[in-house]
Amino acid sequence: MSKRAELIAKYAEDLKTKCNITPDMDLLTKVTIGCGPAIYNNDASTVAGSDPSELETIKKNFLIKKLGLPEGDNLMQAINAVIDTYGRSERHKYRAVVYYMLTKHFRKEAVYAK
Repeated sequence: MSKRAELIAKYAEDLKTKCNITPDMDLLTKVTIGCGPAIYNNDASTVAGSDPSELETIKKNFLIKKLGLPEGDNLMQAINAVIDTYGRSERHKYRAVVYYMLTKHFRKEAVYAK
């Protein structure tokens, strides 16, 4: 099993056990690939849910640039809802899992359909 396949399996397990979500494996794979080399870096592969600058970066770089969403209060509300679902006390909130849940939240799966 490749390193990426192992990480995708780990992310799927997090979605199932910590978020109570049955993942769409095809979408999860595409979101993970979309994260690029960040998934292999311990620091970059996780999200600091309590760091306002980290959440702002997710809003700007992922929600607005990648998913093409307009700026609005609903973006930060969605990020906080995803962090709550994942569990604020959960130390390792994987970036690919957070991005997957945000993609599903905004029904932007078509961004990864290419």
